[in-house]
Amino acid sequence: MRTSAPKSRQPNGASSIYFGKDGRWHGRVTVGVKDNGKPDRRHVSRKTRAEVTKVVRELERQRDNGAVRKAGQSWTVKTWLTHWVENIAAAHVSENTIDGYRVAVYHHLIPGLGAHRLEKLEPEHLERFYKKMQDNGSAAGTAHQAHRTMRTALNEAVRRQHLNSNPSSIAKAPKVEEEEVEPYTVEEVQHLLAEAAKHRNTARWVIALALGLRQGEVLGMKWDDVDFELGVIRVRRGRLRPRYKHGCGDRCGRKPGFCPQKINTRRETKSAKSRAGQRPIGAPDEILQLLRQHKDEQARERARARDLWTEKGYVFTSPIGEPLNPNTDYHKWKDLLKAAGVRDARLHDARHTAATVLLILGVPDAVVDAIMGWEPGKSARMRRRYQHLTSRVLKDTAAKVGGLLWGSGQVAGSAAPEAGQSPVPAELVVHVARLGERRVPFLHREHADEVVTRWSRDWPDHVAEVEEWDVWRWDHRVPGGASAIREAVPERAVIFHARALFLPGGERAASGLSEQWSVPAWDFETDRYTDRASAWRTARRPGSGQEVEAQVRGTDKTAVEAAFAEACAKAADRARHPGKYGDTDEW
Repeated sequence: MRTSAPKSRQPNGASSIYFGKDGRWHGRVTVGVKDNGKPDRRHVSRKTRAEVTKVVRELERQRDNGAVRKAGQSWTVKTWLTHWVENIAAAHVSENTIDGYRVAVYHHLIPGLGAHRLEKLEPEHLERFYKKMQDNGSAAGTAHQAHRTMRTALNEAVRRQHLNSNPSSIAKAPKVEEEEVEPYTVEEVQHLLAEAAKHRNTARWVIALALGLRQGEVLGMKWDDVDFELGVIRVRRGRLRPRYKHGCGDRCGRKPGFCPQKINTRRETKSAKSRAGQRPIGAPDEILQLLRQHKDEQARERARARDLWTEKGYVFTSPIGEPLNPNTDYHKWKDLLKAAGVRDARLHDARHTAATVLLILGVPDAVVDAIMGWEPGKSARMRRRYQHLTSRVLKDTAAKVGGLLWGSGQVAGSAAPEAGQSPVPAELVVHVARLGERRVPFLHREHADEVVTRWSRDWPDHVAEVEEWDVWRWDHRVPGGASAIREAVPERAVIFHARALFLPGGERAASGLSEQWSVPAWDFETDRYTDRASAWRTARRPGSGQEVEAQVRGTDKTAVEAAFAEACAKAADRARHPGKYGDTDEW
């Protein structure tokens, strides 16, 4: 009787198919090596041999093509998007980009698609989701942003072999109609400039309309970036939107941005993201003149704020030296449009206006790219997007940007300024309120009279009268010139003060002066005025050894009294431990 030779064993790593004791057919395929060095052998189970054979052959094909999904966690759309946005994207993209990703992930993609198994996600799932978003009121642009975010996240999943192919590359993206932007005409720009001259930070809006700088580029500009001698502004950085967290331990019951002790968790600026973005721009003389006047006005604000001022070197700041908040800047732009009687538009449309001005002036494309900060590979597309051939703009040609914006087509009722002058409007006569040793200029006589009358009641033993100056005399005698002329009555407040002196060792000294008093003050009286409810400081008195003075002032008496106790405690500690606070007079 012949006996059959025993079946040879399959070589190591070969696929195997067998019938199990559980009554099902099983297959095992080696597709690679795991992270720990052991073979990555995948197991499948089906009811029939034919089904198992089909799956085994497919796994072998994927293995041979290098397309087998990586072994490990079984991802859902929710778990993968969360992992991607927090652990992968957050470390490699800018703050603004990650903000957009998180909105798309947490507000749209996870609620709409999060329950799907990652490998089971189909293009049709995405297309139905985009349609549902728009049916529920989302704009096509919002749906398109969600699509781009999903595509980026799933591309990363494919690169890491958690997914064989990206279904969002196949799905049809929502169609976004690009809205045609109508740039402002020269007359509209001049109306805006005339109105901007009445407000704080006039030059901020002139730069946007004439040079086309982005909002972040203007708000991130520092004085070191302005070369008055060469007539050049260098764009180096952009202002970031603040992101706040609670400083009160989340006890105030408000959103982080409205917390009284909020803490900004984001840096103020970031460097321009490309070499094209970091660029020098030639500035017309009119803008340089405005910037000089703005710098003088900022110096007066610094003196007015005194110890409240934080010097960071920014060109455009809050009244205490902090960089401007982009959200506040946006609302100021909207207010400016209303006050000037100009049609509503986005702040970014000012950039379209500047690009169109460069087009009609015949500026070469390479120079336009450098001024606008466009990369060479993208510049042709960006020029098509930003430069608009409107019939009205094409009629308004000029030899240079300054001549175009401040030349012959002035706003009705205003005289055309001579070359080199600021576009700030002013009458022939300046009404100067002489208040003691101070002189405060006004555009309107009634405002000067009102201040003189009210100020003389506060300080009856001081000179208070109105003087008539001509514009030329005021502009050349007083720093800041026409930009310092007020068009309204300044603010007046009663300012409460408190002070105390502490000797070395922390003992409170009897100074012989009143510890608490109040005084009427105007905003041009920089040594008295403040608009803060309370602000306190301690200072080591010069030439007095280690004597420390506590000083408080503010508009709210109760707040000043509360702050006085805190200031005294700090001053006493500083007097007892001078080395703890360093050798400077300020802390």
